[in-house]
Amino acid sequence: MNVIAVTSGKGGVGKTNIAVNLSVCLAKAGKSVVLFDADLSLGNVDIALGLKPKYDLRHVISGERTLEEILMEGPEGIRIIPASSGVSSMIDLSVSQQAGLIRAFSELTFHVDALIVDTGAGIDFSVQTFSSACQEIIVVTCDEPTSITDAYALIKVLNRECGVKRFQVLANMVDNEVQGRQLYGKLSRVTDRFLDVHLGYVGAIPRDEYLCKAVQQQSAVVQVYPRSRSAQALMKLAKTTEESFRHHKSVGGLGFFIERLIHMGGTGLEA
Repeated sequence: MNVIAVTSGKGGVGKTNIAVNLSVCLAKAGKSVVLFDADLSLGNVDIALGLKPKYDLRHVISGERTLEEILMEGPEGIRIIPASSGVSSMIDLSVSQQAGLIRAFSELTFHVDALIVDTGAGIDFSVQTFSSACQEIIVVTCDEPTSITDAYALIKVLNRECGVKRFQVLANMVDNEVQGRQLYGKLSRVTDRFLDVHLGYVGAIPRDEYLCKAVQQQSAVVQVYPRSRSAQALMKLAKTTEESFRHHKSVGGLGFFIERLIHMGGTGLEA
């Protein structure tokens, strides 16, 4: 199983929309996909797709439901693990609650080709935990000074605190591919100078009125407007992601994800 984190240094850069559309693209290509809303207290994947979950991760952590029992079906058959929204108790989980969440993942019984982890924004501990447990980390940023600064801060923290050395950059809401490459260049020049990381570039998603329409309709743009510029760019991102996995098979899968969650959870608890 391929495990991909979609994350960002700040909110408002379109991270969840990227995670949703990437999941749908992979499913359209015949993959079995699970989309995990890992923003535990401010989940919004369900809102992005117009879904109304009866149960969410709160019920898994409390022991009321299993992870498979809270799964929702989304477009193209993707399975969604919904997070709670506006529940402050989900921010700081106890030792037993963290153990319960890890155990829930280990008990999944069906085949999964790709687990897409939509993390929260920023550099808090849950973002570090879920991001560093994944094989690939896609950092979503846009061409604004605060977005670039916060993307660098996230990469710096994941590198120095969690030992992550490999990142992929996705430029979102840009005018064209050239602007996307320039944005990547700005970020990579700083990381090359100050950090021991490898920064890859997975593409650019253009500003697109059809993407805005899809968001308003609570739908994936690759489904409702598949010929739009943004949908075409997102389909290209899915292909690039698949190719990246074929070239980096050394570690990964659900076992690695769970092992890393245990390691990072233990680190956080000791601190």
